Amino acid sequence: MEQMPSFNRALVEKYDRPGPRYTSYPTAPQFHTHFVVDNYKAAAERSNQAPAKDLSLYIHIPFCKSLCYYCACNKIITQKTSRAVEYLDYLKKEIKLQAELFDKSRKVTQLHFGGGTPTYLTSEQLTDLMNCLRESFNFDETDNHQFSMEVDPRTISAEQLKHLRELGFNRLSFGVQDFDPKVQEAVNRVQSDEQVSSLIYAAREYGFRATSVDLIYGLPLQTVESFDTTLDKIIALRPDRISAYSYAHLPHLVRAQRLIRPEDMPPPERKLELLELTIRRLCDAGYVYIGMDHFALPDDELVLARTNGTLQRNFQGYSTHADSDIIGLGSSSIGKIADTYSQNVKELSQYYAALNQNQLPLHRGYELNDDDKLRRDVISSLMCHNHINIPAIEQAHGIVFKEYFADALEKVQEQVADGLVIISEDKITLLPQGNLMMRSVAMCFDAYLGGDNQQGRFSRTV
Repeated sequence: MEQMPSFNRALVEKYDRPGPRYTSYPTAPQFHTHFVVDNYKAAAERSNQAPAKDLSLYIHIPFCKSLCYYCACNKIITQKTSRAVEYLDYLKKEIKLQAELFDKSRKVTQLHFGGGTPTYLTSEQLTDLMNCLRESFNFDETDNHQFSMEVDPRTISAEQLKHLRELGFNRLSFGVQDFDPKVQEAVNRVQSDEQVSSLIYAAREYGFRATSVDLIYGLPLQTVESFDTTLDKIIALRPDRISAYSYAHLPHLVRAQRLIRPEDMPPPERKLELLELTIRRLCDAGYVYIGMDHFALPDDELVLARTNGTLQRNFQGYSTHADSDIIGLGSSSIGKIADTYSQNVKELSQYYAALNQNQLPLHRGYELNDDDKLRRDVISSLMCHNHINIPAIEQAHGIVFKEYFADALEKVQEQVADGLVIISEDKITLLPQGNLMMRSVAMCFDAYLGGDNQQGRFSRTV
């Protein structure tokens, strides 16, 4: 029986500190420009050695037609569709350069289009891009693959959804954020209830295997009553997965957020009220809390993967497929090849310049050492399975856990005393009221926190 995370207001307030989301370990602030193309190519060569993993492709489409004031993503606001034409020409160059590095026998079992707004592209452009990907890589053409697309309901029709299904996409993630008209106006993202509901119903009709909805709590003008109404509407639509993200208001870092009126921002205690409301409403409606911001229906693959111990975490969040090598394609995209992470340049001028020289548009990266791999396993286990199996870690890495992690075990005593976590001879286990604070527990095992390059880089953990 699934257990609802316990919401203790005092503890949530205490542990609501800035910290990593741990979509990778080490986290992005550790990436550096001394990791160059030759390092990446060497990692690709190592990854081809048996037993080679399946491949996962992440494609970044940076364009949006309008600016959402809350958004901190790497994006380009433009109505000029010609910019996408140029970008796709270069993106196809990068696809071919990347494909040359990987053995053709390796199957692409995961594909994710993110942005920006991937549905900024026309159906013809998406067809052309998918044809290029299929020509360059060996796609798993069964419907067991996970091919997903981030969808802005304002930029796509039901007919275009049908076309995505024909291209092989079988998962959709809809950006909703909030249904309240005043909140939508305050963040410049106005979309009707009908736009969202009609697309979710169409996705089911066309045979998409999973639909996901993104919500954000802590936006300007949100109240408990207004967000409760949004939750009513989402629960009635019954998407397979719901992600409820905490809004990080950082106008000193994110220029778009300066367009939000300061007087419209809810007080800090409102965010906690909204979080508590979201957990209660979704769990009462039958959703299972996966971890972090994620909820899923009991028969969803994420729940089944967590139950059988195969749940993974990567740059796109939680995943059900076995650990894959991730190839990042497009400006600012991040990949994970063998024991390395890498990120492309963000500026389009630099992206184009590199590809004009037939060079991969790499900006920075990181190669993990043995300590990184050990700590990654520990943190991943905690984030995906709510516990750390001490004997399994000791056997996999040849350490004595309590000696190697003496400092971390000392740090975590505060969470033990507060009832977030319990430590036995064989396990470190998150308790129900520790589920929401799993990031703060994971931080005890992070060797890099507090470094100069990490100051001010993270959102709050709750």
